Amino acid sequence: MDYNLLGNSGLNVSKYALGTIPFSGTKGFEPAADMNQQTADYIVDYALDKGINQFDTANLYAGGDAEIVFGRSIRNRRHDMVISSKTGFQLTDNPNDGGATRINIESSIDETLERLGTDYLDLYYVHLWDGQVPVAETVNVMNDLIRKGKIRYWGVSNYSGWALGMTHTYAKENGLIPPIAQQIYYTPESREAEYELLPAGKALGIGNSIWAPFGEGLLTGKITRNKKAEPGTRQGNDWPEPYIKNEDFYYDLVDILIDTASKYNATVPQVVLAWLRDRPNVDSIVIGARNEAQMKENMESYTLELTEKDRQLIDDFTNPEPIYPLWHRAMTAMDRATDSEKVYLAQYKKMMDKKNKDI
Repeated sequence: MDYNLLGNSGLNVSKYALGTIPFSGTKGFEPAADMNQQTADYIVDYALDKGINQFDTANLYAGGDAEIVFGRSIRNRRHDMVISSKTGFQLTDNPNDGGATRINIESSIDETLERLGTDYLDLYYVHLWDGQVPVAETVNVMNDLIRKGKIRYWGVSNYSGWALGMTHTYAKENGLIPPIAQQIYYTPESREAEYELLPAGKALGIGNSIWAPFGEGLLTGKITRNKKAEPGTRQGNDWPEPYIKNEDFYYDLVDILIDTASKYNATVPQVVLAWLRDRPNVDSIVIGARNEAQMKENMESYTLELTEKDRQLIDDFTNPEPIYPLWHRAMTAMDRATDSEKVYLAQYKKMMDKKNKDI
């Protein structure tokens, strides 16, 4: 397992992190799986033994029940763990029990710490952008939690590029601690994060952590053009996410991933993780497992190395379309690009050069 400093911080994290959504299938999370405490303990121990030190949860997951199950699995290994949780989604009818407000964040952290059975978090995320609350309020309350010793670092999740920049700028200009990490959705099927979020994170010193690398069950190889999702799985139980932009493109991608996996005697999830692991500006990937077999399968992906040809096949098929102003900058100002975005502008330039302009 490889480790790196997360963003502009001294926090060393493993390339893979263990997510805890499957730890409890209650309160609307039934399709996301459920496991007994013995299995949860095994998966946590297995992750630690394989070098994973990041463990991610949220008060949203099964309404806090996932935090409880995971908390019991910590036992005497807290010192070996980098634990993160999140808050922000509306969980009750109380209008103050949600958002990036001071009142919600201060109450949520205490509840999360109690469920986990620990007195601090290594990293605390705002789970969603809250455009109804002043950025100053969110930044200041997170800094207050750091001063109180309840959290060591803070981060954001599911922000837009401009919201990330505004948050970081406010903190820096006011002598406060900015977020050190962001959690974003990024898969071969959905590469929009390359437009702004991935290069912005790297340029601002904000680590990029990827959630749902398998597209919340879409990229497992078990759903194809001729095979629907199985009952008892997320996609087979009417899980609302993610948004699929183009079904034909999705099914064609699955075919490519299945063919690629067959060359390595591997699985589709292993190919997806191998592709994501070496993508530019990706600092960590949150993996999840419903059982012991899935956990072992995910970890075995860490030694899978795709050939340049196979990697390029996935790259070229899934390259996102250049959007403005990126296509304009790729055409006219490549030499003025920020280092973290050059790789993406180069791929747009390559795409545009190949297209027929005879109109």
